Amino acid sequence: MDPDVPPDGRTDFDFLFGRWQVRNRKLLDVTDPACEEWTEFDATSAIEPILGGLGHVDRIWTDTFEGFTLRQYDPEAKLWRIWWASSTRPGHLDPAMEGSFTDGLGRFHCEDVLGGHTVKVRFDWTNASPDTARWEQAFSYDGGATWRTNWTMDLSRIA
Repeated sequence: MDPDVPPDGRTDFDFLFGRWQVRNRKLLDVTDPACEEWTEFDATSAIEPILGGLGHVDRIWTDTFEGFTLRQYDPEAKLWRIWWASSTRPGHLDPAMEGSFTDGLGRFHCEDVLGGHTVKVRFDWTNASPDTARWEQAFSYDGGATWRTNWTMDLSRIA
C-alpha cells in the first residue's frame, strides 16, 4: 500500500484499470419485471483513472452498443458514485449509484424509474483479482424486500 494514499476507499476500484474481455448475461428486457428471456454476448472494456485517482472512466463496447461509466470517489463521505450512459438510451444519464466496498464486496444502490416502475437498483462487484472480476445488477420492485438479478458481467483481463 502506498503510504501517501489515505486508506479511505479511493483505491477500491484500482483492480479494474486496463482492458477486459466481458462476458455478459442479461435479461432481454431489464425494465420488464416479468421478462424471463436471457441473452448472452461478449464485449470489450477499457478502464482508466482520472482526477488523480479519485475517479475513473470505463468504456464498454460491442458491435451493437457502447456504454460509458464515470466513477468518482468522495473522500469526505467515503462513498463512490457511479453514473452510466449508453447508446441504447441516447441523451440519458442514469441516476448516480452510491456505495462502497466492505470485505471484498462492492455494493452500490440508487432508485430509478424504468418501464414505468419505480425500482431500487443494486450493483455488486465481487471476485476482484488482478485478472478477473464480476459485476451484477439487480432490481427490486418491492422497496428492497426482494431482489432480481437481471444482468451479470464476468470480466477477464486482456491487458
